[in-house]
Amino acid sequence: MRVLHVDSNHPLLVEQLKSLGFQNDEDYTSSKEAVEAKIGQYEGMIIRSRFPVDKQFIDKAVKLKFIGRVGAGLENIDCEYAESKGIKLIAAPEGNRNAVGEHALGMILSLMNHFKRSGNEVSKGVWKREENRGVELDGKTVGIIGYGNMGKAFAKKLRGFDVEVLCYDILENVADENARQASLEELQQKADVVSLHTPQTPETQKMINAAFIKAFKKNFWFINTARGKSVVTADLVEALKSGKIIGAGLDVLEYEKASFEDMFTDNTLPEPFEYLIRAENVILTPHIAGWTIESNEKLARTIVDKIKVFFS
Repeated sequence: MRVLHVDSNHPLLVEQLKSLGFQNDEDYTSSKEAVEAKIGQYEGMIIRSRFPVDKQFIDKAVKLKFIGRVGAGLENIDCEYAESKGIKLIAAPEGNRNAVGEHALGMILSLMNHFKRSGNEVSKGVWKREENRGVELDGKTVGIIGYGNMGKAFAKKLRGFDVEVLCYDILENVADENARQASLEELQQKADVVSLHTPQTPETQKMINAAFIKAFKKNFWFINTARGKSVVTADLVEALKSGKIIGAGLDVLEYEKASFEDMFTDNTLPEPFEYLIRAENVILTPHIAGWTIESNEKLARTIVDKIKVFFS
């Protein structure tokens, strides 16, 4: 069987598929239209997020048996239509969940201890200790919204801290030894830290808005390593200005392209984003929470293992 790779990944993905008897073709530069014109020759496709796999694309993929998405989410694929055509969808959230958990923890500790501001000051020869007195995570309540692979990985990282961990999810009975499942109302009453770990769906788009933020009893720190379009950035900025959100760690942004590859393509930046860039209590990273040396290999290995199971 022939597999078309349209995004580069760890080399073991091609190597191990080859050892399983697959013919691997790699095309990392052609347009969606060009790939669409030849996808009918292939039984498998490996993609990250380079372009959307929509109904038109799927209609051309007459031989396709599986799509391997080397990442956690499947939002760039018309899942319902693909499955109606008998195409197996394979994602790999297990591959980068540890990396995401570590990144989220690093962000909250950095925010609480003013790493960004104090580091910038020291680099300019300014030495302020009292003004940069930190806050400890111990004794706080951490609310995790979305308790799948990523949320569970973050909760596991919190086991070394004396914190109460609450998780909220649309599914029932997802709690484990690291978090107690709670209603959204309870989480909004108790949380000092909120970490978002939801997939991108119609229900989660613009979920973190002014009304959602206002419902929290306490001022809180906010971490987003999930999807940028779940947050209304203008509302987040207003909450930062008012102090309702004490600080924010954002690995993803509302303004990202669907491919996640670049967002600095225009000469003008949205006003809320300009505020985030300047804010001392905001940490921004370029969608790299799950983007470690180790996760690169784990993601590829997870896809291969799932393809083995599918064809066994």
